[in-house]
Amino acid sequence: MENKNKKISPKRLLVVGSSNTDMVIKTDHFPRPGETVLGGTFFMNPGGKGANQAVAASRLGIAVTFICKTGNDIFGHQSHQLLEEEGIDTSYVFSDLRNPSGVALITVDAHAENCIVVASGANANLLPSDLEKAEEAINHSDIVLMQLEVPIETVEYVARVAYDKSKKVILNPAPARPLSKELIANLYLITPNETEAEILSGIKITDMESAKAAAKEINRRGAENVVITLGAKGALIYGNGSFEKVDAFKVQAVDTTAAGDVFNGALCAALLEGQSLPEAVRFACKAASISVTRNGARESSPYRNEIGLTIK
Repeated sequence: MENKNKKISPKRLLVVGSSNTDMVIKTDHFPRPGETVLGGTFFMNPGGKGANQAVAASRLGIAVTFICKTGNDIFGHQSHQLLEEEGIDTSYVFSDLRNPSGVALITVDAHAENCIVVASGANANLLPSDLEKAEEAINHSDIVLMQLEVPIETVEYVARVAYDKSKKVILNPAPARPLSKELIANLYLITPNETEAEILSGIKITDMESAKAAAKEINRRGAENVVITLGAKGALIYGNGSFEKVDAFKVQAVDTTAAGDVFNGALCAALLEGQSLPEAVRFACKAASISVTRNGARESSPYRNEIGLTIK
């Protein structure tokens, strides 16, 4: 029987972020304020941007260590178990005795778009003091991947420590919020979507030219490389003073819930295998295109044999 968790690279990814339980309802349309709509199927799945990205990379053959904080409850215990089943190092999954595990309420409409509300729970209590206990995990990593579902001071702390240790720091700046110059300056790569890129750059994105202007501005503010994800239009790369557009793969979308998480996990996987940034983005677009053809968040993430043995 094939070992789906077989690691094909000696390099290691460290993911620092959130772990949630997703509660999903599919419906024809999103309710307006004060409106009740009858939905369809209900799913309860493991999620959280950090956990989703860790699983995405692990399924693609990368050794992954995940740092998060969960509640001392059934959701937290189940999350820990499921991460271990994915072959992820959970040595630094901290348990919070005061706060519940994070949950996300997700509505998916008939066009495969989603609307998400998150109750952070223990995720909001993952503090720099926790990361001081996990410095060894940073030492042993080659790339550090983060998002913004944990406290910003924790993200800033990890980015600073990892940068000082000459690690490549990649930030998926979601949910969208302004970032300090110090944080951006510590980033090898930032991967905003269009909305996030507008907040970070102050430039409204309406077409490819405005997307290029936003990417250039984010780079000017300190990020070494910028990849703006454009959904069905693919992704725009800016680095070393030049742009490159990578087209998306055409598929029939069913649920876009974790497409961005799969993209980021796959992007790190490809970079850790030594691929160039454009090659890695192309591979990530392919992985994300597979994920949107499936329902759910983490379970939509493809395995390596579904994408192909080579990245190019």
